[in-house]
Amino acid sequence: MCAKRRKESKKYPKGNIKLSKSKKHPVDKGNIDTISKGRGKHKDTKEFPQKRITRRRLWLFRIIAVTVIPVSLFFLVEVALRVAGYGFSTKAIIKCKVKDTACYCDNTRFSWQFFHPNIARSTDPFVFPAEKSDNTCRIFIMGASAAAGTPEGAYSFGRILQVMLRRQYPQINFEIITAAMPAINSHVVLKIAKDCARHQPDLFIVYLGNNEVVGPYGAGTVFTPLISNLSFIRLRVALKGIKLGQLMTNLTGLLGAGDAPKVWRGMQMFIEKQVRADDPHLENVYRHFKRNLEDISSVARKSLTGIIFCTVGSNLKDSPPFTSLHRPDLTETEQKKWDDMYERGIEYESADNYTDAAKQYLEAAEIDGCYADLRFRMGRCYWEMGQYDNAKTRYVQARELDTLRFRADNRINEIIRNVAGGKTNDGIYFVDTVKIFEQNSPHGIPGEEFFYEHVHMNFKGNYLLAKAVFNQAVEILPERIKRYRADRRSLLTELECARYLAYTDWDRHKIADEVLNNFIKQAPFTNQLYHSRRVERMERELKAIEEHITPEVLSENEAQYRRAIQQTPTDMWLNWKYGEFLESLEKTAGAAIQYRAVLDMVPHHYEAYAKLGLLLGKQGDLNSAIAYNLKAIEIFPSFAEAYFNLGFACHLQRRLDEAAEYYSKSIEFMPDQSQAYINLGLIQYDQHKVAEAMGTYRKALSVKPDDPDLHQNLGIMLRDQGQRDEAIKEFRAALEIDPNSAKVRKLLKDTLEGRN
Repeated sequence: MCAKRRKESKKYPKGNIKLSKSKKHPVDKGNIDTISKGRGKHKDTKEFPQKRITRRRLWLFRIIAVTVIPVSLFFLVEVALRVAGYGFSTKAIIKCKVKDTACYCDNTRFSWQFFHPNIARSTDPFVFPAEKSDNTCRIFIMGASAAAGTPEGAYSFGRILQVMLRRQYPQINFEIITAAMPAINSHVVLKIAKDCARHQPDLFIVYLGNNEVVGPYGAGTVFTPLISNLSFIRLRVALKGIKLGQLMTNLTGLLGAGDAPKVWRGMQMFIEKQVRADDPHLENVYRHFKRNLEDISSVARKSLTGIIFCTVGSNLKDSPPFTSLHRPDLTETEQKKWDDMYERGIEYESADNYTDAAKQYLEAAEIDGCYADLRFRMGRCYWEMGQYDNAKTRYVQARELDTLRFRADNRINEIIRNVAGGKTNDGIYFVDTVKIFEQNSPHGIPGEEFFYEHVHMNFKGNYLLAKAVFNQAVEILPERIKRYRADRRSLLTELECARYLAYTDWDRHKIADEVLNNFIKQAPFTNQLYHSRRVERMERELKAIEEHITPEVLSENEAQYRRAIQQTPTDMWLNWKYGEFLESLEKTAGAAIQYRAVLDMVPHHYEAYAKLGLLLGKQGDLNSAIAYNLKAIEIFPSFAEAYFNLGFACHLQRRLDEAAEYYSKSIEFMPDQSQAYINLGLIQYDQHKVAEAMGTYRKALSVKPDDPDLHQNLGIMLRDQGQRDEAIKEFRAALEIDPNSAKVRKLLKDTLEGRN
């Protein structure tokens, strides 16, 4: 609340102003006459010489006018905005309380200074005590989505590293704080590092580089303007750190300036932002990356903290390029010749004639070797022919030429090596992740053995990275920690780490389903070579996991969660995962207990609030459901699921206008959420807004054309409005997607026969 200013009446203190009786006022009638007419001077009248303003004083006045006055106004406005509580904190870590204990936690609004608030990303929730105990070792992990453990933060390499360290040093409390989030790059991580340095760190670990081109201020970004001058970038970031800068940004947004996306659409947002390997803007990216890494290491050095930089691995063998471009000067004749050779190569490759296919591809490469898909096909042919060195060379070339640059290229990793290599005397250490993945991959070419898709590591990949980092970390931990290492304890195996972290068969299925449906089946993955084969293979694997998960397996999985929680009762992630597991089995009461345990440890966990609200709504407690979801969006204002839950609860209470508003808000933040469209359309239809309802469904089908429920509901509305032919088309479209739907078959049959 703004403090009200008291109105003070202006009073002149008595006795302060006194006119002398012995002297005349300097401006009397005679003087006025003298000035105006130039005559009638009195003998006693003194002439005051007119002072000339010197050039020096004039310039001093000008300097004051253009500096001191604007700065003063700026300062006053900034103070007023702060007093009014305007804006948001730009710190990555902010104060909080957990059961009356002073703590620090992640700031869910930190990334607003780099992204539009509607699409802002965040770290997974974390909390650590403000007062660091003597037996605590505090380690910060920084990077983007791969460092965060995407698609499941519970099994990131930092989590596995924590289990390894606790096993070797049972008397030490290892706080591993993963301050990593999707879509960010070194410009953002530098800011995070500065904030982490304020909290008594013992070690920094940096796994960073995949988003240098597509992240904020990169050559292929959609989030911010491309700025080649690093000083201007940092000035822009600094301005977002003050309230006046935030006000100006918001006003610019209201005026519609800028073309940054306001809806999160994942990797497909970048399809129009292709960057060639020889694009001159990449040199700016590399230069900025190097400087940012150097400054991150400087931050660590000033805070007397050791730092480990890791090179960044990627899937070479099983992740084809996302997009390819021909060399820009290719003539029409050359293009036709290239196309003929490329098509013949594909025919040979499809017939498993890899020798002749490789020959055709090589001839095409002589005309245009810039096309990334061509290089990948060559790599596959050499792989099948057993020429693994040639295969690796071509797979690397395919990654380097990929014009959607979501993978760290050779230059990025070389910069990491140069910044970190051979600098142990400065407290800078190095883990060559790329080399480690190569050494543990078939024929030295990393693929799906360690990666879910292009860069995100599976459990085996995260274990391998954690093991490499562990071996480096134990050498550089503070002496106060080292002396507590337990004797004769072997390093935990991958299976043992899985048990400690409750990585169950159910989790394997959940992650496989998410990777297939939320990554591989979405653009730009749909542009990749051999995509249909990949989808078919992953669907078979998913089905095999499903068949394996019997009631007995689920029972063992539940026991595994309980054992893990008993071993580490302060691990929020274990309660979270157990809650999801119980929720999937419709054990609502048990799931609610786990989510409440999460909130006891991490009171700002907005997803836990939304989960609890949903469960309570299912139990009929709609008022509590609304309260919990309102709390979720108070913490994280762009949380689409919470808006949907609010809409659903209000819908059940027949508060239709409010429900429609919440559904619309959910769609704003998540445009491909089919159920929100379905429910919004039902409300509009219920309110006799037929045209609006059908418009809602048609809009939904433009983004989710493969949703049978949308086709079905639109068909019913069209039928009820007498638009029989259009209704039949929608019912048939629904059946093409879901041929086993008895309900749609009946609707179609009744409509064809003229029955409603």
